[in-house]
Amino acid sequence: MRVFRKYWDLYLLILPVLVYVLVFHYYPMFGLQIAFKNFVAVKGIWGSPWTGLDHFQRFFDSYYFWRLIRNTLGISLYELAVGFPAPLLLALMIHEVRHRSFRKFVQTVTYAPHFLSMVVLVGMVLMFLSPQKGVVNHLITWFGGEPISFLTEPEWFKTVYVLSGVWQSAGWGSIIYLAALAGIDPGLHEAAIIDGASRLRRIWHINLPGIMPTVVILLILNLGSLMGVGFEKVYLMQNSLNKESSDVIATYVYQSGILGSQYSFSAAVGLFNSVVNFILLVIVNAAARRLNETSLW
Repeated sequence: MRVFRKYWDLYLLILPVLVYVLVFHYYPMFGLQIAFKNFVAVKGIWGSPWTGLDHFQRFFDSYYFWRLIRNTLGISLYELAVGFPAPLLLALMIHEVRHRSFRKFVQTVTYAPHFLSMVVLVGMVLMFLSPQKGVVNHLITWFGGEPISFLTEPEWFKTVYVLSGVWQSAGWGSIIYLAALAGIDPGLHEAAIIDGASRLRRIWHINLPGIMPTVVILLILNLGSLMGVGFEKVYLMQNSLNKESSDVIATYVYQSGILGSQYSFSAAVGLFNSVVNFILLVIVNAAARRLNETSLW
């Protein structure tokens, strides 16, 4: 209490954030119990009868279970393999640019897609990849190939999803790496130059080790949300022809819960997804702490 009285103004500043987290992130967890109930709206959460793990068993036994897991993991791992290194490589390249005006131009161009709404982004993807008028298919036919219907062929969905995500987020994601690179002691580079180290050697032996703690933390966060493929973009790109490879847990929860009014079942599916993400986060954090001595906690 003595510390609280001394720094009451700082605690007052953090109060709105604390209230936000409690109201919008912790209080809604009260409703998670409907995953173990047969929720009836007129009876409310307390009055609905308990069903135990029936909804989870139904999900595990359903025809769509393995397809949902395969698609969700497939998109997440693809995005991790391609999308995670992209901001790091972009930050390293921007950091090496010495012409200030050109550097600012590149940063502005690469940051800009982050501010596009998801609806606008998907609309641009649809226009660029249109089999009749799309720029990409015009280039393919110009080189003698046949037009490809990217968004109706299931095998192309994951590639389009991941690469469009890299285009949108790589520039914005590079900001944190650029901030970490700015904190590296310039004296290390000066000493390396005196010893005759090339630019690539200095990047490999100075820049990368210097930002490795930041890389590890971001990798932990990415692996901790491995099953958390976003709903909005998948749903906007999804159609009946590519559903075989685009149906993920998030869209299944929406279809079952909102469209199908199966609130308890969809809550169970969403809870299963969250628990898997939590377990992955704990495991990856423990492995990082043991191997690299860098972790979230």
